[in-house]
Amino acid sequence: MMRSFLFVPADSERKLEKAAGVAADALILDLEDAVAAAARPEARALAAAYLEGRDNVWVRINPIDTEDAEADLEAVMAGRPAGIVLPKPRHAHDAVRLSERIDVLESHNGIEHGATRIIALCTEHPEALFTLHSYVSTVPRLAGLSWGAEDLGAAVGASARHDEDGDWLPPYELARSMCLFAAAAAEVAALDTVYTDFRDLDGLLRYATKARRDGFNGMLAIHPAQVEVINAAFEPTAEELEHAERIIRLFDENPGAGTVGLDGKMIDRPHLIQAQRLLQAHRK
Repeated sequence: MMRSFLFVPADSERKLEKAAGVAADALILDLEDAVAAAARPEARALAAAYLEGRDNVWVRINPIDTEDAEADLEAVMAGRPAGIVLPKPRHAHDAVRLSERIDVLESHNGIEHGATRIIALCTEHPEALFTLHSYVSTVPRLAGLSWGAEDLGAAVGASARHDEDGDWLPPYELARSMCLFAAAAAEVAALDTVYTDFRDLDGLLRYATKARRDGFNGMLAIHPAQVEVINAAFEPTAEELEHAERIIRLFDENPGAGTVGLDGKMIDRPHLIQAQRLLQAHRK
């Protein structure tokens, strides 16, 4: 299950300590946007210490074409992070480049080859929107794709990302949708981006509920208070589970059938696949 990923600034001992008690499915120690350049050496040391003996802790490094990225990886890989979050890739080649560097560092640190996974923030650069197909069958370490609007909006000079109702404006809804479809094509998890108003938990619940409805597997969080809301939104209801079980049972009772009737509606094979995925994710 990859419902909730909580970003934690790696330069804050207080926030790192607090994050340990949060029920996020995973933590992301942030060495990029949340940390000023001058504070990165100390943040790397704190991140490396925090990783020791912990599971499901990821690290967001700096963009792979920067000197900071190499320093980030050198500092944290000995701590055996669950994975690396790659910001601002232009193409899957950037994820391949990261993967090749991880290969070396896994070997140096006695880590099983392939144990360190990658999540790419795949829409933060305008060029990236035209290369999303490149993630298909390219990066064996790839565990998920997520997206972001802030860097993308800054790159095009946008003055707003949301309309007056708080919904994404068309350019960013497009990026969100393309991330979702790219993740499905690459057969990895699709993670929706952060909901920045961390005080608006009702708005977060609406947003996260829509994200699961649309097909996202989970979501990024920027505040501990958001985690329980996100987890709840991505957990199927008892009614959904019961409905999925009925669909599977009907097809089991009618082997070879392309469609079956359920509650006055025709159910076909795509509904069966969705039901199987729902139950499989819930069992995990």
